[in-house]
Amino acid sequence: MEYRRLGSAGLKVSALSLGSWVTYGPQVNVDSAAASIKAAYDAGVNFFDNAEAYAKGASEEIMGLALKKLGIRRESYMVSTKFFWGLNEGPNERNTLNRKYLMQAIDGSLKRLGLEYVDLAFCHRPDPDTPVEEVVWAMSDMVTSGKALYWGTSEWSAEQIREAWEIADRRDLRKPQMEQPQYNLLHRGKVERDFARLYDGIGLGLTTWSPLASGLLSGKYSKGIPAGSRLSLPGYEWLKDRIYKPDAIAAVESLEPLARSIGATLPQFAIAWCVRNRRVSTVITGASRSEQVVENLKALDFVPALTEELLAKVDKILLPVMETVAD
Repeated sequence: MEYRRLGSAGLKVSALSLGSWVTYGPQVNVDSAAASIKAAYDAGVNFFDNAEAYAKGASEEIMGLALKKLGIRRESYMVSTKFFWGLNEGPNERNTLNRKYLMQAIDGSLKRLGLEYVDLAFCHRPDPDTPVEEVVWAMSDMVTSGKALYWGTSEWSAEQIREAWEIADRRDLRKPQMEQPQYNLLHRGKVERDFARLYDGIGLGLTTWSPLASGLLSGKYSKGIPAGSRLSLPGYEWLKDRIYKPDAIAAVESLEPLARSIGATLPQFAIAWCVRNRRVSTVITGASRSEQVVENLKALDFVPALTEELLAKVDKILLPVMETVAD
C-alpha cells in the first residue's frame, strides 16, 4: 500500500480507502461491513469514510459495531464523518452548519460510531445561511476539543475554501485541511482546474469520492440496471436520473478494450486513473462484499501502466460526454 500526506498535514492516508455511502445500511450489515473492513485493513488501508446522513445514521452505527467486532487498534486507522444534512427536522437541525448544530452533530456521530474522536470531520456542503466565520470557529473548536483531529469541506467551491482558510488564518484558528470532491474519469473540473492554486497555496489535501461514478464506470449498466445495484435501490431515483445517460454508458463500453490491454478490469482501470493524480491524497472506494474490496485494491498495480498515449485514447473517447453526468 502507498501512503500519501493529507495535503500539507503530517497525517498519512492510504492511497485507496473504504467508504460506506449507499452500501452500509441498504446493502451491508455489521458482519459484511466487518469482513470488508478487515480485507481493506489487512491490505494496508487505514482510512474509513462515513457521514452522519448516510442511511440516516445507521451507516455510522454499522461501521462502529464492525470496528468494535474486529478489535482493530484505534491508533492504526482513521475514521471520518461529515455534517450538514442532519437527521431531524427543525431550523437548526437540517441543512445547516450553524454552531449549535455542529456542536451537537459531532457528539451524535461519536456516540453512533462508538469512538472518542474522529480523525477527519467535514462540512458536507456549504451553508449559505450561516456566516463562514461562524462555521470556521465551530469547526476549529471541534478540533481544539479533541473530538476531531482535522477538519475540512466536501463539495465546496475553491472560493469558499479559500475564504474559510483566510478567516482561520486571520483569527489564528484551525484551518480547513482537506476537501472531499467527486473525482473520476467523467468529473475532473474541480480537482484538475478549480482547485489548482489551493494545493500549494494553502496545502489542500483531497479525499475524493465516487471513482466509479456510482457504478457507471464499472460497466455494470451497459445492459440496463441490475437488481441490487445502487440505481435500483428505493430512495435513489434521484441518482439514477443524474447518472444513467445512454451516451455516457456507450462511451464507457468503449473503454473496456483499453482496460483489457493492460490486464485490468474496467473498475480497476477507472480507480487507477484517479490514483495516478498525485494531488489526490486518497481515493475512497465502495464495496458491498469483501471480494469487491480485494478486486478494487488491485487497481494500484495498474497505475504505472497508464501511459500518456493510453490516457490520450481515454480522453478522446470520453471528451464528448465528460461532465454531462450531473454531480
